[in-house]
Order: sequence, then C-alpha cells, then structure tokens
Amino acid sequence: MKLYRFLTGPDDASFCHKVTAALNQGWELHGDPSYAFNADTQHMQCGQAVVKEVSGKDYHPEMKLSEQ
Repeated sequence: MKLYRFLTGPDDASFCHKVTAALNQGWELHGDPSYAFNADTQHMQCGQAVVKEVSGKDYHPEMKLSEQ
C-alpha cells in the first residue's frame, strides 16, 4: 500500500523537525515544498508532501497515517 501525507506547520524549526522525523520513519519527500501566508495567524506556513510504501497492510480511512 502506498501512503500519502501533507505535513504543514509554521515557518520555524518545528516544521523542519516534523519533516525530519517523517524522513527517519521511512517517509520520502514527494514534490516541492510549499510556502504561503496564513492570514488568520499572520505568519508564513510551510507544507511538504511525503509518501511511504508499506507492505503487508491494507489501507482503510480510519488508520492513523503517521503511525504507519
């Protein structure tokens, strides 16, 4: 099964740590990162898609993707 996640966060070290943690759990970067202004918080936001291939499991909508 192939999994997809889109990680988001503020433009600070916490976002880099979130992506680094995903990479160390076997996720791979997918596409370019994104960067946008959040008008509600008045801060820049980062986003990065990641994908992961997991064998021996079937996808179901209730699964917590970050735990795969």
